[in-house]
Amino acid sequence: MGRNRLFEPIRIGRVEIKNKISMAPMGVFGLCNDDGTYNQRAVDYYVERARGGTGLLITSITKVENEIDKTVMPAFPCATINPVKFVETASEMTERVHAYGAKIFLQLTMGFGRSGAPVLMAKPPVSASAVPNYWDPTVTCRALTTEEVETIVKKFAESAQIAKESGFDGVEIHAVHEGYLLDQFTLSIFNRRTDKYGGDLKGRLTLPCEIVRIIKKTVGADFPVGLRYSVKSAIKDWRQGGLPDEKYEEKGRSLEEGLEAAKILEEAGYDEFNTDVGTYDAWYWSHPPIYMKHGLYLPYTKKLKKAVKVPVIVAGKLDIPDMAEKALEDGAADMIGIGRGLLTDPEWPKKAMEGRDEDIRPCIGCHKGCLGRAFEAKPLCCAVNPAVGRERFYEIKPARTPKKILVAGGGVAGMEFARVAVLRGHRVTVYEKSGELGGHVVPGSRPDFKYDDKRLLKWYRRQMKELNVDLRMNTEMTEETVRSEKPDAVVIATGSNDIVLNVPGIDRPNVRTASDVLSGNKKPDGTIVVVGGGLVGCETALWLAQAGRDVTIVEMQDDIIRSESPVPHMNRIMLIDLLKQARVKVITNNSLLKVKDGSVVLIDRKFRRTELPCDTVVTAVGYRPDDGLYRKLSGRFAELYVVGDAFSAENIENAIWTANEVALHI
Repeated sequence: MGRNRLFEPIRIGRVEIKNKISMAPMGVFGLCNDDGTYNQRAVDYYVERARGGTGLLITSITKVENEIDKTVMPAFPCATINPVKFVETASEMTERVHAYGAKIFLQLTMGFGRSGAPVLMAKPPVSASAVPNYWDPTVTCRALTTEEVETIVKKFAESAQIAKESGFDGVEIHAVHEGYLLDQFTLSIFNRRTDKYGGDLKGRLTLPCEIVRIIKKTVGADFPVGLRYSVKSAIKDWRQGGLPDEKYEEKGRSLEEGLEAAKILEEAGYDEFNTDVGTYDAWYWSHPPIYMKHGLYLPYTKKLKKAVKVPVIVAGKLDIPDMAEKALEDGAADMIGIGRGLLTDPEWPKKAMEGRDEDIRPCIGCHKGCLGRAFEAKPLCCAVNPAVGRERFYEIKPARTPKKILVAGGGVAGMEFARVAVLRGHRVTVYEKSGELGGHVVPGSRPDFKYDDKRLLKWYRRQMKELNVDLRMNTEMTEETVRSEKPDAVVIATGSNDIVLNVPGIDRPNVRTASDVLSGNKKPDGTIVVVGGGLVGCETALWLAQAGRDVTIVEMQDDIIRSESPVPHMNRIMLIDLLKQARVKVITNNSLLKVKDGSVVLIDRKFRRTELPCDTVVTAVGYRPDDGLYRKLSGRFAELYVVGDAFSAENIENAIWTANEVALHI
């Protein structure tokens, strides 16, 4: 398929953009100073995406004020706290972005309202009306006064003027989208006001209409003003989303209302709609996890395109170039928004133009390194690309002294180390005891919904081939290997092994590990009990249930998918909803006591026993580092490193980050 449409220029208002690739606005953290101005990390972050060929960059949210809806600082940029310094720091960014022929819009936000997470908020939450906070429903938001809302409208105009002075090519208003504070005014479920900002649909749209009009009046009609827009909310109920193929009554913005509202907003003066679906109550729509299909918004945006004349930007896992091109051809989008795909690979546009699709490092939809880190008070990054948000410090530079390095293990950690080390000029040999590269990701990517993990695995294998890494397959590294090869450095990436529970009957032939089942080595029979309600156990249970099996999860904690390494909220709630849809039964606060012939015996925290009939037991209780070789060599070899699961059995992010860190500096 050609890429003619993707690389055609397009206009938003009077601003011409060199191609139809837009960097989707993503919440980023750690990129501003205490006074809301940009730091050097922010400049490097955006410039890297411009250098990679993106036509339009849309920044993360920038607050127009930080007193009424007050967040902790330095969480987000704010244009009005220190306008002079904001112009000073932002202008360096825009000047450098423009040097690569890219345009950049500043996204301006009213704030969070009921969506404000306690870790981010410096004051009690506010909203359009007195409604419950999303994260803590026991907290009721204070309804904003009419005067406060009018003050915020003026702040939008002030911020747009600052954006123009900073060299931004336009602004995008955040947002009649995702249930943020501005959206709370537009949705009847949250807006019960009786002043000019409430009432029917037109009344509820008064606020976003006032905002675009005052901005145009302040900075001129030719300065583009876009809108981050959710054409449908997907709210099944308070704090409950509706799954893609589920029938439910829409409690938020229906598609029909979304199309009608878009016409009103276009008439008010908005120059583009940056469109998706979802709210915090249906967060897996707004931030699609690995379980969501690619191109999930296209059926909705195709209808929006017919309702409005201004450009419609669409994201939603469109980081597969052929799919992006087809969305343009089918009339489902005017521009393609790439979000996390530009985190994993800033050169996505260049590679797509050159037809090097297989070299594009894919997003795996985990949210661990990006938005998930925000709720851990950590700066933006990416699970599969550790350089995100710290590009200046994670640049791959030639090694001063090339070394001969042996790597034990060809999983993701071993391959990431080899990739970076070879790019730096080291001579690397990877020993993999099996006949396949990938480690636990091989069985872990077997379910259809783990398609993006398969893509990552394919990418790594291709990098090994392209870089001519010396691979010794079906060969286990030993102490003798190290003695005979006399390397300058040894890296242990031997991964981890399944933890085996020490309970009676665990060695029965009807007991499997999740790895056994996912790899296809041992097929489960009849009814199944999955012991362990962590991420691996729940994904395995879902895969089995979707294949028509009767599955029960047993978890010792009081809830599933709770661990020391938290699963990001949108991924967790979607997986839980999918398990309910697949009719997977869940028993919490119970541990496995014994495996019997045709049943398991469980014990709860009060030592009460329950016998549960089943044909197959699948254990998914975690992994233990396979660090035997490391312990044998430790203290006897100066340049010895251990990375990935061999150091700490966690996740793909840990495997890639630890390997990348060592490879960059060895």
